[in-house]
Amino acid sequence: MELRRMDEAGLQELLAVAVGDAVPEEVMPPVAGPPGWTPEREEAFRAWHRARRAGLAGPLRESTYAITVEGETVGAARLAVRDSGGGEVLETGMWLARSHRGRGIGTAALRVLLDEAGRAGARVVVADTTAHNAAALAALRRNGATLTPREGTADVHAVLTPGAMPSTPPPTAAP
Repeated sequence: MELRRMDEAGLQELLAVAVGDAVPEEVMPPVAGPPGWTPEREEAFRAWHRARRAGLAGPLRESTYAITVEGETVGAARLAVRDSGGGEVLETGMWLARSHRGRGIGTAALRVLLDEAGRAGARVVVADTTAHNAAALAALRRNGATLTPREGTADVHAVLTPGAMPSTPPPTAAP
């Protein structure tokens, strides 16, 4: 498993995976219109990732990556600056194609994201999920997260420390 910084070729591969093996609500912010993958939703998906190509130092202070296994794109991950200071707090999130879930890929991708966050100077990485997302909760626990349920909701907030787990190679630039 490796992470590749998003480029145009990777974005087209990622969109094909999303359309073929995920529903829009799992992989992107909401877009008005009929359900499913529409041309407008596909373009919004591309635009969202293109806007983040400048990375953590860019105007959106966010970076996206393709998650690959043996060269095949299977999902996406992101890191985003979430503090008003020097980038000490990053938020992470990810999604995997349905056919690649339950194989430990999310756990491994999170470990690589934590290493990348540490290299970027983050002291804390946060993530949010739901109490019903057993796979995400397991990946977070395996990477040393402190989990806190949000009172009155089904949401769970996770706090992780970069460098707390064994190191992994940095994400690669796509060829």
